[in-house]
Amino acid sequence: MRSALTTTGQLLLGALLLVTGTAHLTFARTEFRAQVPTWVPLDPGVVVIASGLAELLLAVALLSTWKQPWRSVAGALTAAFFVAILPGNIAQFTEHRDAFGLDTDAARAVRLLFQPLLVLWALATTDAIGTLRKRRNDEPAR
Repeated sequence: MRSALTTTGQLLLGALLLVTGTAHLTFARTEFRAQVPTWVPLDPGVVVIASGLAELLLAVALLSTWKQPWRSVAGALTAAFFVAILPGNIAQFTEHRDAFGLDTDAARAVRLLFQPLLVLWALATTDAIGTLRKRRNDEPAR
């Protein structure tokens, strides 16, 4: 059952991804390129476009999916995306790259601390963990 808090949280996360996805493809492309690790074997511009498109797709999923189990799928995919982009945030910190006003190691470190919160936000507001637990409990024993 959805609460007003989880519904609002899901809407806000979808809106955030809509804004950041749009930013990837338009006005903040240079800033996002700074987060692509140097070891990624793709052109940073391609990575930024691909991640921006992924964010837009996740935003649409979060803003339009309200019934389980698909709501949980949207949340789990969003959480997985946040885990997948963590190396970019780590690279920004370890390579001392300035972007988005994060121009000190302390600021970049604080940004890193928020990444797990984004993962939890995606899982909690879509009840992805609860749905997975319910499915496991509903499966017959082997």
